[in-house]
Amino acid sequence: MTYLAKPKLHHPTIPINALGFTHRDYEGANSTLCAGCGHDSISAAIIHACWELSIKPHRVAKLSGIGCSAKTPDYFLGQSHGFNTVHGRMPSVLTGANLANRELLYLGVSGDGDSASIGMGQFVHMMRRGVNMVYIVENNGVYGLTKGQFSATADRGSVSKKGVTNTETPLDLVALAIQLGATFVARSFSGDKPQLVPLIKAAMTHKGVSFIDVISPCVSFNNRADSSQSYEYVRAHNDAVNPFDFITPRQEITVDYAPGATADVQLHDGSVLRLRKIDANYDPTDSVAAISYVHAHQAKGEVVTGLLYVDPNARDLHEHLNTVAAPLNTLTAQDLCPGQAVLNGINAGLR
Repeated sequence: MTYLAKPKLHHPTIPINALGFTHRDYEGANSTLCAGCGHDSISAAIIHACWELSIKPHRVAKLSGIGCSAKTPDYFLGQSHGFNTVHGRMPSVLTGANLANRELLYLGVSGDGDSASIGMGQFVHMMRRGVNMVYIVENNGVYGLTKGQFSATADRGSVSKKGVTNTETPLDLVALAIQLGATFVARSFSGDKPQLVPLIKAAMTHKGVSFIDVISPCVSFNNRADSSQSYEYVRAHNDAVNPFDFITPRQEITVDYAPGATADVQLHDGSVLRLRKIDANYDPTDSVAAISYVHAHQAKGEVVTGLLYVDPNARDLHEHLNTVAAPLNTLTAQDLCPGQAVLNGINAGLR
């Protein structure tokens, strides 16, 4: 087999940030996702955002669940802390880590199947608790690792690779996040780097839970099964010894359009995704108006992108719980057991 390794040496003229790091210092392993997958574009945006913010990689903790999205933390910030949890359980593990050490920058990467189905209960409590983190959902509407079944965010009426039509109502994660108390909520498109990178940078500097829903097209399971050129059709009409799939390499889908405008993005299967970027006069501090705005444009078949809601006076979980300023994992026995006099004072205050 052929193994591709990234060279360790940098070109002498490659740009560096305030820490003296290049983009390469924020990269990870080579991606094993399908060529043209939107998830790789999201990884590239995270790398660029961290480089521009001059974030120290060893001060970042990245966590994920299960799915194609869960693989992506291996492709960025290779010098950071990382933990791959079980399906849908990333939020609870991240919450525990955040309570133990509040000084790290926590980055949770999930998918629509990981968060909107088996992990929905954990998603709900993560949003309402206000854990100081960046929560990114790489949303493609399918379970990519298990061959393209609909996820809970798939549009009603969409057709799967096997020709099945989705009849169920989709969940809108951004509307849920706002309603549940998230204090920074945004939506973007994986191919819109000029919009996505600033959103990630803003999310990383926000205090509280920052949620970004990123529409990320799947190149493997959006080809129609009734097409004579689809893999399923060829398999059914070809007398092969062993069934196999060959995933045709696709080009990354990119888009560039002005604030307040709409853009029709043609996906690999020929279907069209209509994006609307919020305009400069939009007020992101009104949560009720934000939900109404999203639903109004959703009724027109438009996916609204941009910073949808932010609370400038947000508080995080440590403030809600009134924890000490020092990370809990640094507290000594003397800190935890300060003596009888202090205990008597605490008990007196409870009487």
